[in-house]
Amino acid sequence: MLQFSKYQGLGNDFLLLDGRGAGDPEFVFGLSPEQVVQLCDRRFGVGGDGVILALPPNAGGELRMRIFNADGTEPEMCGNGIRCLARFLADRDGDGPGRTWQIDTLAGRIVPELLEDGTIRVDMGAPFLAPEQVPTTLELGPSGLPQGELVVDGEAFAVAAAGMGNPHVVIPVEAVEEIDLERFGAGFELHPAFPARTNVHFVQVLAPDHLVMRVWERGAGPTLACGTGACATLVACHSLGLSDRQARVELPGGPLQIHWEARSGKVFMDGPAEHVFDGVIPDPEEVMAARRQAAEQPRAGSEPAPPAGQAAAIDCAVVCANGCVRPDDCPSAEARQRALALLNSSSLDDLVAIATNSLESRIRARFERDSGLPG
Repeated sequence: MLQFSKYQGLGNDFLLLDGRGAGDPEFVFGLSPEQVVQLCDRRFGVGGDGVILALPPNAGGELRMRIFNADGTEPEMCGNGIRCLARFLADRDGDGPGRTWQIDTLAGRIVPELLEDGTIRVDMGAPFLAPEQVPTTLELGPSGLPQGELVVDGEAFAVAAAGMGNPHVVIPVEAVEEIDLERFGAGFELHPAFPARTNVHFVQVLAPDHLVMRVWERGAGPTLACGTGACATLVACHSLGLSDRQARVELPGGPLQIHWEARSGKVFMDGPAEHVFDGVIPDPEEVMAARRQAAEQPRAGSEPAPPAGQAAAIDCAVVCANGCVRPDDCPSAEARQRALALLNSSSLDDLVAIATNSLESRIRARFERDSGLPG
């Protein structure tokens, strides 16, 4: 079985898997690109913008992060993803405000911190502004970062590029809502100017400290948020003289606070990450075995039940899905009789009261467990 937790940061959602205890530092839960695509499918899978693995360290950090896009590709980093990973780690380990994690990624060491209000601040490091570091074939422009004009689907755009461990192209526009993201997003992602493909961000400057942007994420398409993209967008806008070093960056999923610190040159990102639900994906081989077992069992009444005391144990929930296969020697008969007796002897109000008391008891027990109070 594959246990996972789903988290989202401003609507950018991920499936989180904890492999920190794996003996093999290259352990990836046996996930192939095809399995990642299936898991992230919103109709035939769990649904998500990507899968994130927490793994044993291999570069001196506390742990290592690997992330896979919804198309099965592996990007270098993801800002919303690493916030979700930090929240996931804090929830699993019971960590409180002030906790930091030294997380190794393909983009280098990233350090998120859990803040008092439950949000996550991430030290994203310094941006990459040399063309070969992004990477891009755009030439270094007068603003100190790669700049130029690119044509996509017959239209020319003035663009700037920046790297946050992964590549980004930033396109300032007058009205971001009027941009046809489906039309231009894929064209920029696959443009020859970006040999490793690129994340695409259209941005409108409302004020020097207030930006609005839309995201086409490499390997995922339109998404509600992109943390590294928000950082790259602020860096590009400030370099172009369009914004301050610190700004509120509005994405479709909500706002991020981005600060490009002048003294250190690092970019800091503050934003939320929230737990959605936990789940378990059964092993496909186990599922198929259970289905074969059920298919091989006789239907109800098709043959006499074996003598009492000699029948092999069965799983009624699986084998008897289409009817009891042992009507004369049913292992659940006693439990069913007790349930029927309770139903026949109780009013609807009595049954509601029983269910309510049971629910309250479970909630109280869970609260006492999570808060550390004595039972």
